[in-house]
Amino acid sequence: MNTTQQTRKTIRRTFPTITAAALLVALVALPAAAHQDPGPAPLAPPATYFCAIQRVDTQFVGCDNLTGNGVPAPAWVGEVT
Repeated sequence: MNTTQQTRKTIRRTFPTITAAALLVALVALPAAAHQDPGPAPLAPPATYFCAIQRVDTQFVGCDNLTGNGVPAPAWVGEVT
């Protein structure tokens, strides 16, 4: 038997074993199921309350915050005195 025939015989003998091992590894090492981490529990939402918009001079004021981006308040909005 020459070396080419020996090499082919070795390949034919080991190929099914290597294929079976690779298939076994592929089936056992399936990817894990991905899911989103829920993270920390959400905080309670802040208490909401209604603040009427009022007018102080020419500016809108709601809940002690200036609003309106500097636009003059119309006369029909009640003015705080």
